[in-house]
Amino acid sequence: MKTDILTLDGGKNGSVDLDDEIFGLEPRADILHRVVRWQRNKAQQGTHSVKTRSETSYSTKKIYRQKGTGGARHGDRNAPIFRKGGVYKGPTPRSHGHDLPKKVRKLGLRHALSAKAREGNLIVLEAAQLSEAKTKSLSAKVRELGWKRALVIDGAELDDNFARAARNIEGLDILPSMGANVYDILKRDTLVITRAGIEALEARLK
Repeated sequence: MKTDILTLDGGKNGSVDLDDEIFGLEPRADILHRVVRWQRNKAQQGTHSVKTRSETSYSTKKIYRQKGTGGARHGDRNAPIFRKGGVYKGPTPRSHGHDLPKKVRKLGLRHALSAKAREGNLIVLEAAQLSEAKTKSLSAKVRELGWKRALVIDGAELDDNFARAARNIEGLDILPSMGANVYDILKRDTLVITRAGIEALEARLK
């Protein structure tokens, strides 16, 4: 699949042949769903916690005698039935992550890239480089190119000037090729990959 290579000035600089095994698949929603769910669950902190009846600060003394009061039988005020008592089977700190085979993770990334290519929202950029870190000039170029909610994937290393200039532009994110992931790709409208990023992704996903 041939695609034109654009420059930051909006011009064309040749074309590149994209690998059909990575950018030409029929996207499968079930694969994408599994990978996104794995990503989001792994990112969840899991620090939620409640106090059980052994951790609340009431006395452990029996509140009144067992028989003869006409009321229900109770032990101490820490019981879950009382206000400010312990919580029964409440959440405790834990990991929400689960395993997902590496093959499925790789396949999910291929399907995410293919989905953007099929929608026509994949742009190949010659290089994400600037001579100086000027947010104003980069913002003007992004506006001219029509990128509103875009993710830029570069090669193994980011250009420092470009990364610093993009930091304050709303809706523009940049990642190195090793940071490319399904969730970030799908949640942006436009996917921009540099020539170096294409080579790195093809080497990573083959």
